Amino acid sequence: MTDNNQGCKITLYWLEQSRSHRILWLLEELKLKYELKTFKRRADKLAPAELKKVHPLGKSPPPGSTSPMVLAESGAIVDYLCDHFGKANPTLVPERYVAGKEGQVGGETEEFMRYRYFMHYVEGSLMPYLVMSLVNDTIRNSPPFFIRPITGLVASQVESSFLNRNIEGNLGFLEDQLKTAPGGGPWICGKDLTAADILLSFPAIAASGRVLKDPKTREKYPLLASYAERLQEVEGYKTAVKKIEQAEGYFSASM
Repeated sequence: MTDNNQGCKITLYWLEQSRSHRILWLLEELKLKYELKTFKRRADKLAPAELKKVHPLGKSPPPGSTSPMVLAESGAIVDYLCDHFGKANPTLVPERYVAGKEGQVGGETEEFMRYRYFMHYVEGSLMPYLVMSLVNDTIRNSPPFFIRPITGLVASQVESSFLNRNIEGNLGFLEDQLKTAPGGGPWICGKDLTAADILLSFPAIAASGRVLKDPKTREKYPLLASYAERLQEVEGYKTAVKKIEQAEGYFSASM
């Protein structure tokens, strides 16, 4: 039997309602063996102190190996795992160059250029607005009831003047990208599921549960809504969900 791990021991530190679930899915797609350690959030929704023993910023997921290596940040982890173990599922990273243009500037395939872009877009552009939206909801709802009218007013102003237009702009962008995906999609880089889709899965599914649950909004972004549903039907994703259900008793894809 082939050892896809190449002799490495991998530990995934999984935090509930976090982006760490994408790495669990990727490990399944790469057919890697791993140890799964799960953590629950504190009452204030922050990561528990135990994670700081693994990474000083309390980041999840930081997978370790037989070397004293701890990786954090989803994009960096995805790159590392695909670099070393990607042969188990080669379509996770699109072919880089058009045949005959290997190594040339501008010789890259459209699929690869999309892949490279979305690997940075997800955390650099999209997630900050979704996280700010979650924080804004906390500001609105957490204070004692007698000052909620004030915090509610502040939260509403932040939404109307900044958050809503930026979130809607990103949803519209993703809708257009799905519409123009190479070969008609159905994935963000073309006909094959890639690691960029896996990275995009958390915000897409979270947005589906928060923003796209409104029928009028869903009608406005039908391709994105279908994309979020399609991601959750991939066998690797469903296997990852089952692993958490077995370990924790339940799984929630929401933020």
